[in-house]
Amino acid sequence: MASKWERVAFFGLLLLGAFHSTIASALPNITTSGRQRISLNNEWRFRRTEKNVDNLLYDYRSDNSNLNTTGAEVLKPYILPSANDFITDPAARHTRPDGGPRSNVSFTGEGFDDSKWESVTLPHDWAIKGPFYVGDSVPVTGGMGRLPVQGVGWYRRKLDVSSSDRGKILYLDIDGAQSYAMVWLNGHLVGGWPYGYASFRLNLTPYVKFQGENILAIRVDNPTDSSRWYPGGGIYRNVWLTKVEPIHVSQWGTYVVTDEATLESAKMRMVVQIVNKANSTGTVEVATDIHLLDPESGRAGAKVAQFLRFTRNLTAGSSEATTQAAVIQKPLLWGPWTTQKPNMYVAITRLSSNNKVIDTYDTHFGIRTFTYNGDKGLLVNGAPVRIQGVNQHHDLGAIGAAFNLRAAQRQLEILRDLGCNAIRMSHNPPAPELLELTDRMGFLVTDEIFDSWQRNKTKNDFHLIFDDWHEPDLRAFIRRDRNHPSIFAWSIGNEVGEQYTNETGAAVAQMLREIAHEEDPTRPVTASMNYAKPYMPFPQALDILNVNYQGEGIRNAPAYSHLTGIVTPPQYKAFHDTFPEKLLLSSETAAALSTRGTYIFPVVNGTSAPVNNTSGGNSTSRLVSAYELYSADFGSSPDKVFAAQDQNPFVAGEFVWSGFDYIGEPTPYYAARSSYFGIVDLAGFPKDRYYLYQSRWRPEVKLAHILPHWTWPERVGLVTPVHVFSSGDEAELFLNGKSLGRQKKDEYEYRFRWDDVVYQPGELHVATYKDDQPWAEATTQTAGPATRLRITTDRKSIAADGKDLAFAKVEVLDKEGVVVPGADNEVTFEVEGRGQLVATDNGDPRDFTPFPSRTRKAFSGLALGIFRSEEGGRGGLKIKATAEGLEGGEVVVQVE
Repeated sequence: MASKWERVAFFGLLLLGAFHSTIASALPNITTSGRQRISLNNEWRFRRTEKNVDNLLYDYRSDNSNLNTTGAEVLKPYILPSANDFITDPAARHTRPDGGPRSNVSFTGEGFDDSKWESVTLPHDWAIKGPFYVGDSVPVTGGMGRLPVQGVGWYRRKLDVSSSDRGKILYLDIDGAQSYAMVWLNGHLVGGWPYGYASFRLNLTPYVKFQGENILAIRVDNPTDSSRWYPGGGIYRNVWLTKVEPIHVSQWGTYVVTDEATLESAKMRMVVQIVNKANSTGTVEVATDIHLLDPESGRAGAKVAQFLRFTRNLTAGSSEATTQAAVIQKPLLWGPWTTQKPNMYVAITRLSSNNKVIDTYDTHFGIRTFTYNGDKGLLVNGAPVRIQGVNQHHDLGAIGAAFNLRAAQRQLEILRDLGCNAIRMSHNPPAPELLELTDRMGFLVTDEIFDSWQRNKTKNDFHLIFDDWHEPDLRAFIRRDRNHPSIFAWSIGNEVGEQYTNETGAAVAQMLREIAHEEDPTRPVTASMNYAKPYMPFPQALDILNVNYQGEGIRNAPAYSHLTGIVTPPQYKAFHDTFPEKLLLSSETAAALSTRGTYIFPVVNGTSAPVNNTSGGNSTSRLVSAYELYSADFGSSPDKVFAAQDQNPFVAGEFVWSGFDYIGEPTPYYAARSSYFGIVDLAGFPKDRYYLYQSRWRPEVKLAHILPHWTWPERVGLVTPVHVFSSGDEAELFLNGKSLGRQKKDEYEYRFRWDDVVYQPGELHVATYKDDQPWAEATTQTAGPATRLRITTDRKSIAADGKDLAFAKVEVLDKEGVVVPGADNEVTFEVEGRGQLVATDNGDPRDFTPFPSRTRKAFSGLALGIFRSEEGGRGGLKIKATAEGLEGGEVVVQVE
């Protein structure tokens, strides 16, 4: 029987609420007729205390049990009403207590002197500057990145409001604050939102002084043991002041649906939800025009169609949603970059009263169809698209959780070169701007919201607030994001403990799935399963099947037989046999481990092995071999994953764990600071594994990559295996001109291996072939002593906006220009001109040098400096790198 998800995905019921595109969010202020969106990122004062000293609580938690509970005040009753717009049952909505809380914290009012507080600009991550906690008995251990994320932070700034704004509605929009955010204006508690990854809005209007100075104060509270990875700390995404007339398009108040789409025409529908915050009835005319969208500027191009016009009368305090229809002739379809083009449109909605425009609201969208097929996988616009995806946590390496558009774009560019066409947002809602990038760059997205439900993974994670907040969090998340064409599935959970509770857990999944369908009936809902089997109730509650590691099997290969833990045979066929109509996808595969440019001997004979002291790892040095054959205990090598998928062609594709290394979760060595899972290291330097995936995901690229490096003075006369990654099907290896044999890949083989090579210095050369024709060649040679540094940047010019970044790579070279693979020279970065050094890194998960340090040891011959422009600065930014005893390097980046 055909599943509903085999049908075209954009169809069906339209509901209230939606997404207001923020593609212009890189711009500081946006003004349209009747609406202003003003950045509040500048001029903040900040103070953090490691312990709670203000005696305020959202609710009691185990980590604040040491407070004087008789003096502490729980503000949860004042915060819960902030969720009311996202609770559908009126009886379940929250009533705010009369008056305000009894606490009178001086930080919230205008009389407090904050001149000694730190000056900060948002987005801001208070923890990323360190220092790192080193050792065992520390407040924050390896799981959360060994950085000072814990504590209470206060942010204060002045807010000037003109008397001309009297009569308008003023909203505070916060894209993300980590966590338990509470907002005061002029000493009045406005509201808040506890989930640190949620975007939310508060109405400031009742507390605004419409002439003179206002004081905005925001409190965030980050618990220890609240996450399994680095969460960051503080207001780490953008903050906006939105000014509108009393009658306006509501928050995330449009929803565009494609009913049918071909190259000839597209039938569209659009919901517009309008709210009247005035004290009297008002009449508005609603007109929406559809334009092409310029992908670079984010501005509207030529008009191509319009939705039907209509007029509405809204009584005081009411909200109304209306559906419009339109047809676009010869539409430009959105599709993933690998096989199609990510074309975009913008719908411009104008509300008019008495022939005057009182609100303008832009909705960015794409026209495309998704079909979900149990045998063919995902079809986009009728064409099959294999998902070549990675998982990404939200930190941006050395700059932490504070969102930066360029840093996120750079990550996607590196992944695109890899051949990646899909991102799973693990395991939380992303910054809105990241989804704008995936739309524009043509990446498919699984948008995920929760890592835990009622059963916890850490002591202070989301389970503490699940019962109160799962509905508003989920509804707000989908309304915010559902116009993004890149999103093809909603994920409501990752490896949740409810997998283990049979019908009880499945009932929670079903409840969340129904909420998601109410908000968006056009996309399927899933949750990632690392335990639930096909015969269990849990997968029955899901529209598509996301499995973590189970597809290729967990601890089922011979090298893993000695390990304790659940042993799972390969499950792809079992899931497909049980649910033949459901799309089946690996939402986490591999969990391979390595540190870039390091190799440990001997090399395992098989294709996959767990890391330990006799198998690819060294617990003393905390390094993992980059032969890319080693994994976490529950994982597998890429080779094993590829074979399992090729043997089961109905699998729609995979999301590798993970694309980039990330801060925290440093498996297998929790004494480190950051992960070993990435195809790309924390600094953005590709590991050897990058080229293995590239050879599979971009088979048209003429690629040959040799590993290991060939500088081994201590291994003369010793067996030193050589592996080659290539999209070719045959290869011949030469050592100092002598052939070591020609090989051909057999079925289910994904690398060439010469495991008996005896090391001698000189040159390795490989020639690869495809279909008996020359394909690609590569050479690596023994490096001499380090003599100089070479510095290059990712771009030749950056914008003078105070936000744009230049990433400078430093290579330690010998006199012939060969990278010295073991070089660990201490590199010092300097900058001249209108810019600053933001952070440095080297991709070494063991390096506890604070990220803002201007000096950084090279790791495997490489180091990274990150530089930011100054706002309004012009001219050349000269970046220098020096190291004792070596010739330095410099490069100039233009600031325009």
